[in-house]
Amino acid sequence: MLSSRPGTALRSRVERAQCARILREVRKRPVPHHVAIIMDGNRRFARKGGGLSTDGHLMGRDKLEEVLEWCLELGIRVLTVYAFSTENFKRDDEEVQLLMDLFERNYYRLADDPRVHKHKIRFRTIGKKELLPERVRAAAEHAEEVTRDHDQYHFNVAVAYGGREEILNAVRRISEEVRAGRLTTDEIDEELFSSHLYTNELPDPDLILRTSGEERISNFLLWQLAYSELYFSDVFWPGLRKKEFLRAIQAYQKRQRRFGGDTGAGVVGKNGGTVRSAVDVAEADKPH
Repeated sequence: MLSSRPGTALRSRVERAQCARILREVRKRPVPHHVAIIMDGNRRFARKGGGLSTDGHLMGRDKLEEVLEWCLELGIRVLTVYAFSTENFKRDDEEVQLLMDLFERNYYRLADDPRVHKHKIRFRTIGKKELLPERVRAAAEHAEEVTRDHDQYHFNVAVAYGGREEILNAVRRISEEVRAGRLTTDEIDEELFSSHLYTNELPDPDLILRTSGEERISNFLLWQLAYSELYFSDVFWPGLRKKEFLRAIQAYQKRQRRFGGDTGAGVVGKNGGTVRSAVDVAEADKPH
């Protein structure tokens, strides 16, 4: 055990130096305004280390706080994370209960966090909130209320969220307005449709990061990601290090965004990370 400490300390110093170098490079270019993250791999990370799934969720919570600090350091104004999908309700009852307890505690914790108020971070929950237990909804509403007037940064947690359900909900609401005569079909355009989504007050994400090595969207922000850059990291969410996060930002910066034009080749990041535009992914997935 003692003999391993010098090596660990050396690796830590080397990584800090690498992070400092990458950070200097990142600060030379504009950073994404809105980063969205699919936080995948909590349970697998815990099992790999011989722990329980519950341990993985707690470590994932701690990692999220760390990533929020990184976003503040870089001046990334909007962070949206995919914490719990509508499909996740199908998991074991004990795990779902644990996650609901975790959400409730963390919402109150966030509302009282002095960093949130110092940096004027506005908090929102997006998703089908009626599916959540009343106590969780109350905690989320409390955090939203105490940060309502904050306007420097925005932190959004997608809970009981599904991209298809969000789109269906928007269609239903627009249909009701047409039926009631408050809206005509000629008035329906992309801007109006976007205004009926859960994310109606937010800009579309510039960069979507997914951990765990999976290269799919998993029903997250399906409408909003049309021109987002997608970065896939091989590491599990609790194991995401600052160096890898900075590489994702750096890969985004190297990407020439064309919003539907000739997109060119995707950027391949180190450590297995790749960045592709949503347009590229859609084209690649078409049958040929």
